Amino acid sequence: MNNIKWIFILYAVLTAIFIMGIGIAIGVQSVVGVIGCIIAVILVIGLGFKTKAKMRTNGEL
Repeated sequence: MNNIKWIFILYAVLTAIFIMGIGIAIGVQSVVGVIGCIIAVILVIGLGFKTKAKMRTNGEL
């Protein structure tokens, strides 16, 4: 594992931040915050899978 794929680290960190946001939103009883963070987690994970598929077809992985 010589090359670090920084974009995947970024996606992982963003996903972790949004998952923490879900917990914070639950703590302050914000339904909008929970829903927004759940949507953001789904979008970031989707972008990660899409990027991985694109890189795999291009032979970059």
